[in-house]
Amino acid sequence: MEDGGEDSAEVQTVSSAVSRGPNPELKKLLFFKVYKRRWFVLLVLCLLNCSNATIWLTFAPVADQSAKYLMVSLEEINWLSLVFMVVAIPLSFGTTWMLDTLGLRITLIVGSWLNMLGALLRFCVVTPFRGFTMLYPIVIVGQTLGALAQPLIIFTPTKLAALWFPDHQRATANMIASMSNPLGILLANIISPMMAQTSAQIPALLLAYAVPSCIICFLATVGIRSSAPPTPPSASAEASGSEPFVQGLKLLLKNKAYLVLLLCFGSGMAVFTCFSTLLEQILCVQGYTNDFAGICGALFIVFGIVGAGALGLYVDKTKKFIEATKINISFAALACIAFSVVSLMRQQKAAIAAVCSLFGFFGFSIYPVAMELSVECTYPVGEATSAGLIFVSGQVQSALYIIFLQALTKRLADSSLSTCGSAVLSWRVPMLVMAGLFTVFTCCFVIFFHTRYRRLEAEVEATYGTKQNNGSTATEPAPCVET
Repeated sequence: MEDGGEDSAEVQTVSSAVSRGPNPELKKLLFFKVYKRRWFVLLVLCLLNCSNATIWLTFAPVADQSAKYLMVSLEEINWLSLVFMVVAIPLSFGTTWMLDTLGLRITLIVGSWLNMLGALLRFCVVTPFRGFTMLYPIVIVGQTLGALAQPLIIFTPTKLAALWFPDHQRATANMIASMSNPLGILLANIISPMMAQTSAQIPALLLAYAVPSCIICFLATVGIRSSAPPTPPSASAEASGSEPFVQGLKLLLKNKAYLVLLLCFGSGMAVFTCFSTLLEQILCVQGYTNDFAGICGALFIVFGIVGAGALGLYVDKTKKFIEATKINISFAALACIAFSVVSLMRQQKAAIAAVCSLFGFFGFSIYPVAMELSVECTYPVGEATSAGLIFVSGQVQSALYIIFLQALTKRLADSSLSTCGSAVLSWRVPMLVMAGLFTVFTCCFVIFFHTRYRRLEAEVEATYGTKQNNGSTATEPAPCVET
């Protein structure tokens, strides 16, 4: 049995259902096979997601050194990271179609090649041609190739979990794959400053990111041989297939629960992006150093990964997607409010570090569960379509939030007590507005989001011939045999 096997009581439950015989297909679906190779596919996706995140933020932690080496301004260096957001939004619809139509294998292989080519182009051009006037445009082409790979990678966890993992492991698999992206962000913030302390070390830094991308591309191209296992791991994966892409979009626009999730969780993603992007600028006004801001950002990610791991395991066992999401997003809103207050105070390092940790713990943990919840409330719409549109919503709202919050800042006349240099801005109003927006959308989600677990209901009905209309399963899923 998978992972030690289900106990005899669960097997007896299924056997008694067979004896009643309500469903003629029950005997065929009694045991679903799962394959050890699913962990390899998950590993490749995690490595690819992590590598793409490091390519995304290669230059941001060493902006001064990068600007000096490439002979450009800091604003142009910022575009090496912003290009990922610009490219992802228009490509998202094509990516969801590609995942649901061409399959997981093709999508991952194309993504791995784009990721590798982008990393190699940056290294191969930068190393021998320092001082070349076209150096920066070619480097941004390499970043663009990595940006093209990002939606192909970031939309995949939900699809992979649905195709390869049984229902009692889906949320955990989604969590592991999704959290590899912030892990890559964390590694980039550690490795880049460590390896590129001077501008002359930029080529070595690019080589350090290019080598893993080549290895991962080889693993994806050679190791992933199919989009799905030979036999399905669950009743929903055994189904004939998801809705066609265009029809799926129409169904999503008519699904009120999904629209609430799309808007409210997209707003939450935007707040997390604003927090990560603006953290250093917010704290420096109160006299906190860049090193301390980096520590707070690291705590935000590390505790987020821990929280996501704990919540993923809990949801896999209980199937309480709605309760877990509503409770955690409520605590995340409280942490956001707390941050908007303590970030305006001086000499409060312990309080700020604690709030950042709590914000990450409750905020990051929502992401993989919310993606699973998007599939549950929209089934049988394709997993990539439902999860992908939420990502697009988050990206669009992120851009709007950053522009809006920056517009609300006011220049301070006295900059003597800050560490920000000449451009010192007050973030008091933007922080309160950000906390207010997050609180409003959190309240809307808690009050208005209600849905059935459509995918779980379909699996119970297919296995036991009975429907569950209260958003929960009355019986355990059929046991899985590992091959």
